[in-house]
Amino acid sequence: MLGMIFNAAPGAIFAETIRRSVNGGFRDALEVQFGSLVGDATWAILGLAGVGILLQSEFLKVPVGIGGAGYLAWLAWDSWQASDIRPASTPATVNITNTGSALRSGMILSLSNPQNVAYWAALGSAFGALGISAPTGGDYAVFFTGFMVSSILWCFVCAGAVHRLFSGRGDTWRIWTYRICALAFVYLAIGTAYETISLIG
Repeated sequence: MLGMIFNAAPGAIFAETIRRSVNGGFRDALEVQFGSLVGDATWAILGLAGVGILLQSEFLKVPVGIGGAGYLAWLAWDSWQASDIRPASTPATVNITNTGSALRSGMILSLSNPQNVAYWAALGSAFGALGISAPTGGDYAVFFTGFMVSSILWCFVCAGAVHRLFSGRGDTWRIWTYRICALAFVYLAIGTAYETISLIG
């Protein structure tokens, strides 16, 4: 349940999934989702390994926040630029922009998302709130397995829904989808930068 709630929350990965699906279809949307599993698993392992105190420190949050804000800003620029590209006239450019790196994009977004740090820092240091006062290695393994299974299922659900709603809708739909995604990335980049600056201050 926590895995589904965590993955269903709208954010940068969801926006990138929509953006990639417009021209890349179901496959690119699924690659973004699969790429995000790398970050999910990494932060989950760190959180459940009992390093909640470390993850809560500014030593890790600040560089992750800076990297995340920078990458989100780059995605905003890339998405806005891609909205002006006409697939019929320049298919090669579109392929370079929108395919081939969807998996990597999902990985980077997930690994550089400060929300992941906060989520697993809290969960890793407060596992007792789930009803287990003295969790064992087996408890952590079961929880991690359940989380990752729900995350993998969500990859297919999300990619399928996004593909059905946003793919093959025509040029005007594609342009405005890209531009809306660009604005969403700008908003997320500003929010991430603000949170990071507040940690420094």
